[in-house]
Parts: sequence; C-alpha cells; structure tokens
Amino acid sequence: MQIDLSGKTAIVTGAGRGIGREIALTFAREGVFVVAADKDPDGLETLGAELEAAGRSGATFLCDVRSAARVAELAAFADLTCGRIDILVNNAGVSVTGTIDRQTPEGWSANIDTNLTGTFLVCHAVIPYMKRQRSGRILNAASFAAIVPSVGSAAYAASKAGVVSFTRVLAGELGPWNITANAYAPGMVPTQMNHFTEAPSATQERLLNTLTLRRWGEKQDVANLLCFLASDLASYITGSLVDVSGGKLATQIPQSAYERAAAE
Repeated sequence: MQIDLSGKTAIVTGAGRGIGREIALTFAREGVFVVAADKDPDGLETLGAELEAAGRSGATFLCDVRSAARVAELAAFADLTCGRIDILVNNAGVSVTGTIDRQTPEGWSANIDTNLTGTFLVCHAVIPYMKRQRSGRILNAASFAAIVPSVGSAAYAASKAGVVSFTRVLAGELGPWNITANAYAPGMVPTQMNHFTEAPSATQERLLNTLTLRRWGEKQDVANLLCFLASDLASYITGSLVDVSGGKLATQIPQSAYERAAAE
C-alpha cells in the first residue's frame, strides 16, 4: 500500500518558510502541482527557485490571507493554472504572545485575523471549485495550543481552538460533495516563529521533558501526516483533529519513563 498523490493539485498557504515550506516541497516531491502562497516575496522567490532546481512543477502566488480579495484571486489563479483544486492546506499563521492583561488589541487581532479569519477566507474562496468537481481535501493548521494552551498565549490558543471547531463544521457541511476537512496539531516543531532551539538549555530540557518521544518534532513529521490525509487512503477521515506532538498528552509525567529506563 502506497500513498499516491501524483497528478493532484494543491494550494499551500504560508509556504514561504517553516512547516509550510516543508509541506509544499514534500507535496511537490510526491508529484503534486503546488501553488505556494505567502505574503513574503523573498520566501516565495527562494521556494520557487528550489522547486525549479529540483525539476518540480509548481507556481508561487503573493497573498496575504487576511485579504478576501487577494484570496479570491489566489483560488481563481490555481483553478486557471491547474484546472482543479484537489488539496487546500491552510498553514499560514502568526503568534503574537502576551498575558491577557498586557496583550494589546492589535496583538489579539493579529492572531485572530490571520489564523482563524484567514482560514475562513481561503476556504470560502476554494470551496466552490471543490464543489464543482465534487471532491477535495481541506487541511487546516491548528496547534497543540488548541488542546492545552500555554500561559501568555490566550490569543493564539483562542484562534487555533476556533480553527478546530470551524473545521468540524466545515466537514459536516461539505460531506455531500465528497470533500473532507481535517485539522492537524503540531507540537514542538522548532521554527522561526517559536525559536525553541534558541532557548536556554534549561528551558529546552523542561520542554522536552513533557514529550513521550523526547525529541523536537521535525517539519517533515507534519508534512508526512498531511500527505496521508490528502490521499485516497484517508477518504473516510473527516472532522478530525490529528495530534502530531510526540505524545505530549499520552501520560501525565512522561519523563518518569525515561528515569525508569535509565535506572534499569
């Protein structure tokens, strides 16, 4: 049994760097024509060059997911270029942190507008094309923060929890058209947004001690999951939140297993 995505087309937002870039590159290696979208022109330029150098098919599109007009143009561009949209990955996101009493209204809005409203806007623009072809896969980036939020992350956690509920409703509404919708919750994957591996050693140790698989997640771990969820092998999975966090919630004190193992 093999995952086969060859000949599919996908839109990946926030593809200029981090997890989104890895998703776009992985899909392209699997034979997907990727329309990579981002608001950062430099990130898109280097991604486009990397795809071209590797002989992969794809296109880039400058887009801020907070703009309904630009998002509509993105969907139309993907349809005009590819003739269909098989996969949508709503990966674009930001994290503006701060305790509730110190979080600014602007910081709150930055999280909600990009992470939650941006996801809605892209789905709103793409759904008519998927309905027309009576098939599609929608994959929305949630976060482990949607399951267990961190102190100082109220705005981010609220936006990602909203994505989870939004995705469940999306799945319910789109079932008659054979369109599935799922969310994915990465755990501790070092990126330019969270700077996990730049933290002091003691901080890194404390964070790693919360994981059943005591290592940082890799961008590829997330991309591998999305390849499965985008494939025909996942055709009966919809409305789910898939945790890809290294077992952060498997047990209450996961580091105790490592202490026992060391004692043995």
